Amino acid sequence: MDTPRPSKLPLLVAWAVVLLVSALPTVFAQEVFGQAVSPDGYTLFSLAVIGIALVFAFAWKPLRGLLPFLALFVVFVGGRWLVYNRIDTLGRYPAWLANSSFSVSMLAEQSLHLIVTALIVGALLLMGKKPRDFYLAKGDLNAPTGPVRWMGVGPGTRWGKFGLILTLCISLGTLTFLVVAGRPSLDLAVRVLPYLPAILLAATLNALTEEINYKASFLSVLESPVGPRQALYMVAFYFGMAHYYGVPYGIVGVILATFLGWILAKSMQETRGLFWAWFIHFWQDVWIFSFLAIGSIVPGGG
Repeated sequence: MDTPRPSKLPLLVAWAVVLLVSALPTVFAQEVFGQAVSPDGYTLFSLAVIGIALVFAFAWKPLRGLLPFLALFVVFVGGRWLVYNRIDTLGRYPAWLANSSFSVSMLAEQSLHLIVTALIVGALLLMGKKPRDFYLAKGDLNAPTGPVRWMGVGPGTRWGKFGLILTLCISLGTLTFLVVAGRPSLDLAVRVLPYLPAILLAATLNALTEEINYKASFLSVLESPVGPRQALYMVAFYFGMAHYYGVPYGIVGVILATFLGWILAKSMQETRGLFWAWFIHFWQDVWIFSFLAIGSIVPGGG
């Protein structure tokens, strides 16, 4: 007796939601029609897309497996709008965020990221998931690495070695780009040393919150309905599109961020933990925040 093939409908719906709620429509509106999309407009459009998908998921049994993913997306989109467009205007936040001191402004920004993460983790716990279910664990640091032939990663490679190589390559690549682009003087590099504790704390928090918010959380609710590989692609694409207006700008930035999102999410799936994703991201952020600190000493970092 033939085993029935699983329906592709959840996969198609999940991809449609990811595409429409990603930065893709915003980038399209801006780059093609010259129309900037406000945070409120983006949020309303995204929640409408997710809301329509939720209606179909409740009404149609083949889509029920997407309910946790869609519910988490509501928390993610709504939580980010609430924190970055409402909470950041309360109390002392405007003054902290506008402060010329890197230590004050960056740590204020990181506290906002932590609020979003708390909302996401809270939502996952309410869904009945345990921390290990959404990769909030160290994991097996020396787990086998799935072969990636175009990267020269063959059978028998383990994350204990591969993770260290990735950390070195990605962090040095980031540093090289920043040095070539910013050309800081040795004097500025020395003057930024007092900011080192704030840089390390900001890198620790930013790497942790981004890995949970953009990757670990969504992997945990997508792997079952669409499969681990497609979940990996969706997470990588969404993370990559979010960096279109980052540094480097445009398609190059999207490609680099998509690769980074893919390889870090892959590390979570294969080690069943967050360590390597956080560690690689942390060292990249150390260099990025160091140059932001330099920019706070001399505008432009020069």
